[in-house]
Amino acid sequence: MASQDFVVRRVQAFCYRYPLSTPVVTSFGRMLDRPTVFVRVEDADGYVGWGEVWANFPAPGAEHRTRIVNDILAPLVEAVAAGSPHDVFERLTQRTAVLALQCGEPGPFAQAIAGIDIALWDLHAKRQGLPLWRMLGGERPTIRVYASGINPTGSRAMAEAALRRGHRALKLKIGFDPAADRANLASLRALLGSGFLATDANQAWSLEQAIVHAPALEEFNLAWLEEPIRADRPWPEWQALRKASRVPLAAGENVAGHAAFAQVIGGDVLEFVQPDVAKWGGLTGCAEVARSILASGKTFCPHYLGGGIGLLASAHLLAGIGGDGLLEIDANDNPLRDDFCGPVAKVTDGTITLTDLPGLGIDPDFAPAAAYRTL
Repeated sequence: MASQDFVVRRVQAFCYRYPLSTPVVTSFGRMLDRPTVFVRVEDADGYVGWGEVWANFPAPGAEHRTRIVNDILAPLVEAVAAGSPHDVFERLTQRTAVLALQCGEPGPFAQAIAGIDIALWDLHAKRQGLPLWRMLGGERPTIRVYASGINPTGSRAMAEAALRRGHRALKLKIGFDPAADRANLASLRALLGSGFLATDANQAWSLEQAIVHAPALEEFNLAWLEEPIRADRPWPEWQALRKASRVPLAAGENVAGHAAFAQVIGGDVLEFVQPDVAKWGGLTGCAEVARSILASGKTFCPHYLGGGIGLLASAHLLAGIGGDGLLEIDANDNPLRDDFCGPVAKVTDGTITLTDLPGLGIDPDFAPAAAYRTL
């Protein structure tokens, strides 16, 4: 075994759910609680890394993804020597490709692998004694952020609370009643003045609807319009929408695989590309994609809506890769995010600053979240 290799001793996933008093609302559904799947990886030398699996939808999906990690993926890598997290990512992807296809679940498998990959990068950076953002090539630990997940009801109050917490940039959920969407946008534009305001339609519209609605949003001087149509619509539909409106387009959270990202990065349809480290690729896949985004002249803005460890990993990725993008921070109530995201919880004048501690820079204490654990 080469001196830089490590041996994976144990992989474990843990599932939590935080009940919400106010649901998180999107154009396609509501979240009544905040599910989170954290992943712990330990190597034979005692180093420990932490990751997170995307698990927002469907409602019972978090426990299922936890079992995929513990029952299927963990036995494939425990006691295996690897030179880098990339080696493990490729092993897991290749060894489960047919199974994921057979059971019609490429998404959950990719998400579970991503969570393990994040944990391995945390562990790998700790072994090197480096903060993850620096290991990824970063030069400065401070990045810009924006508050997202602002609901269509009570949006002004949510926005004002986010500004009090130090945010200077906001993203509103739209794709509901057009008149209500416009009223909310007018209210937030008045609140922000000329400041950063983006929108997310969560794939709400058909192309025909989007061609009507998107140009009507131009007066609000939006930073971007995110996922106005389904992410899997034929690329000519996205091209047609781009020609129909001057509002910059953003997407990426529902794109998976290098070939798919190559398409959205190429051409002039998207100005902002938003891979999600816990949904596909982990840091292994998304770091490569992020570098391609910057090389294309587009803006890399990591998507994230989940618990704190995945959010912190997204911050390290953005700081490590660089560029002028912003980190997404959900504005809704979620202690499974706030208690485990380290310095990302402290927003100052629209920015956060990561530490110089090795890896992700946290040693999470899950005792306060014990009541929320389901598996």
